[in-house]
Amino acid sequence: MRTFITIFIMTIALTAFSLPQQRKGDDKISRENEEEFKYLTEQFADSKILRYLVPGFENLSLKQKTLVYYLSQAALSGRDITYDQNYKSNLLIRTTLEAIYRDYTGDRKSEEFKKFVVYLKRVWFCNGIHHHYSTDKFLPEFSREYFSTLISATPSGSLPLAKKQENGQFIAEMTDLIFNPEVAPKRVSLDPSGDLILNSASNFYEGVKQVEAEEFYTKMKKEAKKNKMDTLISFGLNSKLVRENGKIVEKTYKTGGLYTQAIEQIVLWLKKALTVTETPEQNDAVKKLIAYYESGNLKTWDEYNIAWVKDLNSLVDFVNGFIEVYGDPMAMKGSWESIVNFKDVEATKRTEILSNNAQWFEDNSPVAPEFKKKTVKGVTAKVITVAQLGGESDPTTPIGVNLPNANWIRKEYGSKSVTMDNITDAYDKASQGNGFLEEFAFSAEEVKRSKEFGHLAGNLTTDLHECLGHGSGQLNHGVGADALKNYHSTIEESRADLFALYYISDPMLVKLGLVTNEEVAKAEYDSYIRNGLMTQLVRIHPGKNIEESHMRDRALIAHWVYEKGKSKKIIAKVTRDGKTYFRINDYEGLRAEFGELLKIIQQITSEGDYKAALELVETYGVQVDPELHKEVLKRYERLNIAPYTGFINPQYSLVKKNGVIVDVKIAYPVDFAKQMLFYSKRYSFLPVR
Repeated sequence: MRTFITIFIMTIALTAFSLPQQRKGDDKISRENEEEFKYLTEQFADSKILRYLVPGFENLSLKQKTLVYYLSQAALSGRDITYDQNYKSNLLIRTTLEAIYRDYTGDRKSEEFKKFVVYLKRVWFCNGIHHHYSTDKFLPEFSREYFSTLISATPSGSLPLAKKQENGQFIAEMTDLIFNPEVAPKRVSLDPSGDLILNSASNFYEGVKQVEAEEFYTKMKKEAKKNKMDTLISFGLNSKLVRENGKIVEKTYKTGGLYTQAIEQIVLWLKKALTVTETPEQNDAVKKLIAYYESGNLKTWDEYNIAWVKDLNSLVDFVNGFIEVYGDPMAMKGSWESIVNFKDVEATKRTEILSNNAQWFEDNSPVAPEFKKKTVKGVTAKVITVAQLGGESDPTTPIGVNLPNANWIRKEYGSKSVTMDNITDAYDKASQGNGFLEEFAFSAEEVKRSKEFGHLAGNLTTDLHECLGHGSGQLNHGVGADALKNYHSTIEESRADLFALYYISDPMLVKLGLVTNEEVAKAEYDSYIRNGLMTQLVRIHPGKNIEESHMRDRALIAHWVYEKGKSKKIIAKVTRDGKTYFRINDYEGLRAEFGELLKIIQQITSEGDYKAALELVETYGVQVDPELHKEVLKRYERLNIAPYTGFINPQYSLVKKNGVIVDVKIAYPVDFAKQMLFYSKRYSFLPVR
């Protein structure tokens, strides 16, 4: 499960704040001159690009640095998988656009070419032609005719033409893919009134209808149970379901199978990582991950996750695999991602306090006793420094992760929870002075509280969400994670959010020394309600409903507590100078409502109640007030802020002497396009056609 930056107080990080320019040639940044580091590098369309520091990398041992390097190469080697999973023609489209960008012989200073560059950057930013948040297909702002000119003025040898394909045929093919709004209009459809699979462009199914996929996996689970096989594995997680010769079959992601060219490279770097692992437990985990990639066996995947959870003493850690299911409308198939990191030892003391008291939080949760874990096992939490983002986590990334996702592993062996401190720090540094908070906060008191306590409140809420929220509660016997289908992700994120919101104001946090006063919780409540009811609407186009799971989660919670608390006047809707604001009148009352909704959502989760999930999400998490939306967009437009953020990764290089590694250097590139082109040149392993 993942926590995205907009969930918590760092919503103020919807920024376009330009920091002082980095000194020429100064790629290596220390804490001493961190304030001169250029976080924001550019802004285009609805997106901006930041960089992030990797403080403490220079203090790692040579062995640890080398491990980071090898794991980073593995993280980058799976890049093409994400593009292809998002849409089957993404690699063809990206390769074509990059060829034009590199080799076009026409005028590069024209307004039309600038629009072309923006479109290409959007494709890089979203790992394909669908918006990474709304999942709607975005269209170029240049014309079809101009695109034909671009193709014609690019050498044919640079373009990915099919065998014996004429230039005109290629232009027609690519024009239809890129410009036709009816071709692959939606990457992930969550509309329950239609066929979720047929209405989604994501590349997890081909020639298969929703009912057929459901029947396929229901039969698979029944056969596994009949044959006394392991029925706890995440069926379908690492495969594509296709129709071949009239039969529905799985194509597994593994060496020798689907995506083998990229997976072979991932395995190559993981095998190198084996030579520099820090602990026997980490070595065992990496071996099992390699075995999983080579076999495609999901039982081996579970064995890897158990081994990974048991590795508690390694400073360097990583995520690598087909993991999160947000990209599949059926919430079954995992998108490929990787995050390489190392522990921030000092900051981790905060999360260790929470994990050491996990049983207290579970016991005192407002949910029904039958849905609580009797014994909380192995909840480990840490604050990390991200060293590399890859796949689905690059260039847009979560700020927190709690894995593994398999509920039975979490129950029996525990889980790992991380908060990405250097990522939230980059957001925070880049958010200062943009006017967003002042525009939408109700009072100067709210602004002051947010500036003073917002960063701590956000990190603490992320800790609670990932470390305790996702790991809390239990499913009834026989209930699987796929029971809620297209509402699984929204309900699960709501459950973790509510756990965090309920406990951020608990006196226990003061007792544990994590907060000193109630202002921290108030800052979080202010931000969450403001965002869920109003400010996240800046991410939605006029006339559209809310479709992304995390946004639905926030809207669901905010609207539910607002409506349920109306009679008690817990939250007031205020109009001042023609502008709408939401003011919290009763913070304790709000906490009680959070607790009540947590109780409801935990029951839905534990019982796998699809009908109740549908009713709750569709009632509170989907619809948009058109008049409020119009007002928010108008106010936001005046700030000239891009609502979405992506990152440029650091770049690592080996230093060798007589063929032996003696150091690993880190640099901080500033050019998003150059990094994307470099990645495409070095890490493009999958066939384009």
